[in-house]
Amino acid sequence: MSNPTEREIVVGVDGSSSSKSALQWAVGQAALTGARVRAVVAWEFPAFYSWEGGPMPPEEFEQTARKGLNDVVDEVERETEQPVRIDREIMHGHSAQVLLDAARHAELLVVGSRGHGSFYGVLLGSVSQRCAQHAECPVVIVRA
Repeated sequence: MSNPTEREIVVGVDGSSSSKSALQWAVGQAALTGARVRAVVAWEFPAFYSWEGGPMPPEEFEQTARKGLNDVVDEVERETEQPVRIDREIMHGHSAQVLLDAARHAELLVVGSRGHGSFYGVLLGSVSQRCAQHAECPVVIVRA
């Protein structure tokens, strides 16, 4: 968890190109402001998932999210020369709500303009839009 006295930028990471761009932007901003970056990925069971045998075992959903987060953060860390601390966090729940909760005490929330799951984005409303409307801190939406 975060230290309330420490400057923090929360970034939503889902493996999409726009979330990678969001993480890169956040690292640059953190280098300028002295903040740390908290890269957050949310995972949940799809609405169509069956406990009797879905597309993969339940524990693999979190493992897949963890791998995606680690891949993106590792890549951004290799590409940047900024001395910025990037913490990684995997949380269960709907992406927008997870990010809103994670950014409750952050100075900034950074999200990509489009992530994975465009069908659900159309059906439920985009994560970036919901974050921009409901976050308790400023929100930056980054395009890929």
